[in-house]
Amino acid sequence: MDKSMTWKVGLIIAVIALSIWLLWPLDKKINLGLDLRGGMHLIMEVVTDEALAIQTDMSVTQLKGLLKDGSIKYEKIVRKGFNKIEITGSLYDDERKIKDILDDDFRDWTYTVGGSLISLSLRPNIEQQLRDQSVDQALETIRNRVDEFGVAEPTIQKEGMAGDKLLIDLPGVDNPERVKSLIKSTAMLEFRQVVSGPFLTEEAALKDYNGQLPDDLEIVKTNPRRLDKGFYVLKAATVVPGKDLKSARRAQDEYGAPAVGFSFNSQGAALFERFTAANIGKQLSIVLDDRIESVASIQDVISGDGIIKGRFTIDEIDDIVLVLRSGALPAPLKYIEERTIGPSLGADSIRKGLAACLGGLLLVMLFMLVYYRGAGINSVLALFLNMVILMGIMAYFKATLSLPGIAGIILSIGMAVDANVLIFERIREELNMGKSPKSAIDAGFKKAFWTIFDANLTTVISAIFLFQFGTGPIKGFAVTLIIGITASMFTAIFVSRVIFDLTYGRRKKLSKISI
Repeated sequence: MDKSMTWKVGLIIAVIALSIWLLWPLDKKINLGLDLRGGMHLIMEVVTDEALAIQTDMSVTQLKGLLKDGSIKYEKIVRKGFNKIEITGSLYDDERKIKDILDDDFRDWTYTVGGSLISLSLRPNIEQQLRDQSVDQALETIRNRVDEFGVAEPTIQKEGMAGDKLLIDLPGVDNPERVKSLIKSTAMLEFRQVVSGPFLTEEAALKDYNGQLPDDLEIVKTNPRRLDKGFYVLKAATVVPGKDLKSARRAQDEYGAPAVGFSFNSQGAALFERFTAANIGKQLSIVLDDRIESVASIQDVISGDGIIKGRFTIDEIDDIVLVLRSGALPAPLKYIEERTIGPSLGADSIRKGLAACLGGLLLVMLFMLVYYRGAGINSVLALFLNMVILMGIMAYFKATLSLPGIAGIILSIGMAVDANVLIFERIREELNMGKSPKSAIDAGFKKAFWTIFDANLTTVISAIFLFQFGTGPIKGFAVTLIIGITASMFTAIFVSRVIFDLTYGRRKKLSKISI
């Protein structure tokens, strides 16, 4: 064996050994997708209007503070819709001062002045930016929650043309109900001032307002597991938004009962300290996911730390801490689609997928052996090696195998066989022209190479577009197809050529190859 053949054979052996080492043990190296392992599939829409409303409420609070600091009198400041603010009152004397404040601190807003009314509207480009940010933040928050819960190989990505929907695939979850409750929990932690309450009914809460609540107030239910069942009238604007929460932890109240401890970042601590200093003696409510968890009187100035007390169990504390620590969602989520796939269905999919894959592989091998005889053994060896390399690369990149992925493997097998067929037919043509085995092999591989390369390149480009714009299962198909085609180029062209050279390349006296 000459030197050139030695390094080629050595490279093939090294690739086989590396692929097997990457792949072994198979059950621990290849991750199965949702359709094979079972699990949960969710599609959710981020209600971005609510994110804008929260941001507008924060701007209302900021504006009130600035007008108070400037000794500017007004009747009221309220949010209109989700992206507008109205200031009413006798504003003539202070109109110039108000405009200066808006020009300096509210550059993201446009405003109009008309007598005793000033209207502010969020700029369209800022509005779109906030919508995009809320979706990105929701995506990252859910990913953090899923990671903390310990789900292996989840798929969490944007979905839909508008980019406001999220696709979540959680394969292999063993407690679907708990995972759903954690994901569904928006973890909107708010600290809001109590105006009045508690009331036994919502009608009783509206009695003092002639049945029509002002825009800057809201009626919120208590969580019956924490407080006596009832309703409170709260300020609509939150004192500190959930995004300013720095950390959450398991804690105890003064009686040793389980509680949720929390800390604010510097911005949240400053807001909370300023609010409590101005409202000593008044009541403050802690609202989690639109339910009042706790109500307490403000006895002193509070800055960065506190606890949420209530009738919590340890499991409830752990779940609340998990969703708070992973970050508050910037807006509620609307569930578009929810599907749970049982493990038995996944096992059935595995059986059928493997049967299809092995069945197709065996039929292809049988055809190649019958039609191409000795050369068919060459293609069979190349196909086996192609499968080993493909699975080894998938194991190295921790790719997730799904039913579409199995389809991609089968298609890559077909592409590999197609390359062998092109090469073998070219070699036959050369032999029929009377060339020697070595010359026929050289010419066959050279003439077939660019046809094989062009066909595989166009397929890879299509697969790249599928990966870029497709969802989870489509991406799985694209990944396995790209890896399979790459492996088939190596096995069909390089490995097959080495086998031909070792078997027939030196038989100069033979006029025919077993092909």
